[in-house]
Amino acid sequence: MFDKVLIANRGEIALRVVRTCRELGIKTVAVHSTADAESLPVRLADQSVCIGPAKGKDSYAHPPAIIEAALLSGAQAIHPGYGYLSEDPDFPQICADNGLTFIGPRPSVIADLGDKAVARTLMAQQGLPLLPGNREPVATAGAALAVAEEIGFPVIIKIAKGGGGIGMRVAHDPEQFVREYTSARVVAQNLYGDGKVYAERYLERARHIEVQVLCDEHGNGIHLGTRDCTTQRRFQKLIEEAPAPFLSPQTADAMAQAAVQAALGVGYTGVGTFEFLLDEQERYYFMEVNCRLQVEHTVTEAITGIDLVEQQLLVAAGEPLTLTQADIRLNGHAIECRVNTEDPFREFAPTPGRLTTYRAPAGPFTRVDSHAYEGMNVSPDYDSLLAKVVTWGPDRAAATARMARAMDEFVVRGPGVHTTIPFHRAALVSDDFRAMRHTTTWAATLAPQPIDSPT
Repeated sequence: MFDKVLIANRGEIALRVVRTCRELGIKTVAVHSTADAESLPVRLADQSVCIGPAKGKDSYAHPPAIIEAALLSGAQAIHPGYGYLSEDPDFPQICADNGLTFIGPRPSVIADLGDKAVARTLMAQQGLPLLPGNREPVATAGAALAVAEEIGFPVIIKIAKGGGGIGMRVAHDPEQFVREYTSARVVAQNLYGDGKVYAERYLERARHIEVQVLCDEHGNGIHLGTRDCTTQRRFQKLIEEAPAPFLSPQTADAMAQAAVQAALGVGYTGVGTFEFLLDEQERYYFMEVNCRLQVEHTVTEAITGIDLVEQQLLVAAGEPLTLTQADIRLNGHAIECRVNTEDPFREFAPTPGRLTTYRAPAGPFTRVDSHAYEGMNVSPDYDSLLAKVVTWGPDRAAATARMARAMDEFVVRGPGVHTTIPFHRAALVSDDFRAMRHTTTWAATLAPQPIDSPT
């Protein structure tokens, strides 16, 4: 096992990795921008190194500064967290060239699966079902429109690179398609330096289901069950739960086994997530692979009792899996709510500012992953995720009731600061959510529930 790990990230995920490393006796190095000098990861890590100004592209997404920090601090490995460099296929190779271990899949695997169009082709070869769409990105709007008309409207346009729902656009007719196709290409070029996009059939009533896989460097692979991430807004996840509710055991098992076999078939190593869309007939279709730890990994940990960061570290150190599929037992149900500093009454507009009150919920079977504290300045330069609240129960109803109680307890205040707590309060008491009648477009119809929180 490594003696020292550098964490190339910030916020709650950096703190999450620090905690597991500390439990394993591994020293940690927290890198930080000038804006994050007083952050909790910096305070709790064994060492810290400033790597640049507030803007992420000049600090957390700047490989030279991170590599220099790792070499100067004596770190042996780099954990990328999620976002930033976690799915950059060049960064693992840069790490290797400097004698550092990248905690994640091989560079070639990240490159192939990070390109959604390439991933579709590879997964089709592995036998996973796909929605109708083009395998190869097309270069002109006219050629793309021909594909869309062959698929049949509505269609969804996706950026080949990147993740997190960025750049996705839905078109219901040819005129809208040409407009959205052109816009998606501009976004793709500006964000990733690669204007490739592709189109596939859009399911208007779909559920978003994930399978968590874990593979080592010795040809072993297992899954840790399913997650449901259907509650999302503009393709951004807001509530996740595990295992996926109201999913037949036969379908859940088929999806999970197919994901493991596909992962092994392309030489995947480490923790990864296979994402699928599920239609109303419970037919599933491959969507993409996330070659990193997911934000929502917490709900999988809650129902399995397995520390996924620890598993990442073990695999990266070359250890074979000590778990077999028979060892995995899914216990109860877990729900995660992402509390973002966004105003759900104003189209989820970001609301940065200084926190004058921060009082997180507690109680039985309640976990809060957060880097927030009273007096902290929520910077406009970073993602708006403030905290992840996870509740567990013996069944979905109990986990939901606990989460509703936790949202009632959660108090966040500051001049101009608003959070998504009112949205979560409304979702958790909704009959559609409780009966699992909602789809990926449902959240847009939900009216946030005003807060009358404790003082």
